Amino acid sequence: MSNIDLIIEEREADIGNFLVGRLLPFRKKRLVGPFCFIDHMGPVEFTDGTDFDVPPHPHIGLSTLTYLFEGSIMHRDSLGTAIEIKPGQVNWMTAGKGIVHSERTPDHLRGKPKGMHGLQIWVALPKDKEFMEPSFFHAGEDQLPTWEQDGVRITLVAGEAFGKRSPVPVHSPLYFLDIQSTERSTLEIGKELFGESGLYILEGAIVNDGERFGPKQILVSKNPDLCAFTLEPGTRVFLFGGEPFPEDRHIHWNFVATERATIEEARQRWMAQDFPKIEGETEWVPLPG
Repeated sequence: MSNIDLIIEEREADIGNFLVGRLLPFRKKRLVGPFCFIDHMGPVEFTDGTDFDVPPHPHIGLSTLTYLFEGSIMHRDSLGTAIEIKPGQVNWMTAGKGIVHSERTPDHLRGKPKGMHGLQIWVALPKDKEFMEPSFFHAGEDQLPTWEQDGVRITLVAGEAFGKRSPVPVHSPLYFLDIQSTERSTLEIGKELFGESGLYILEGAIVNDGERFGPKQILVSKNPDLCAFTLEPGTRVFLFGGEPFPEDRHIHWNFVATERATIEEARQRWMAQDFPKIEGETEWVPLPG
């Protein structure tokens, strides 16, 4: 019997001047562990010199994880952070009670042909940390635990797994792993996992209990203790999950909270422009209707 409980297909979503493939949230599965939002950005080529620009916008109640495969994004936030995100690096921004950030093409690439490909992820905060002070952490590619196992290359992007720990300062028990195969390989990793588990197939294919699954799908496990799959050559997948929360989460626009009243308060604060500002930026994304 298959250990796959749910298959989530990537759906197209418009985030302004950019189309993404939305994976979470999904109507039948709002969260996988603490992971509440996953967008697959690209791959896209800006051959006409168009730039990527997401003006200042707010977040509450979550941490954002940006992980690029191609291209660069200039991140600025209301803490005073200004840093260029490059492929293989991790940007981990914790919103807590409220933060504002922008994401743009870096100045040295503006108006030039360029590509963009990566993942944008939100991780909900535990209830007792929803109103924590905002913070920011950046990890270089060489800071992430990376090793070879059973014919695959594994990078622990965030959290803990396989007796290793990422330097990314997560706020609840979780894991997010980048797994790449060059040959046909079988991984039996259930004993390394906990909580709920999801597997996102970026490229290539995997085989589970005789059934083949291709790109742009999330497979949600019934029981992470039984998690085992075979990767075909040239496959890249992301294994993620962790301990689920006892409370439901409400998600509205860029806000995540256990209480609807917290989201309504954030809406009113943003409309009144009562969130902290990003130095040097005057644009802002209007609240959706």
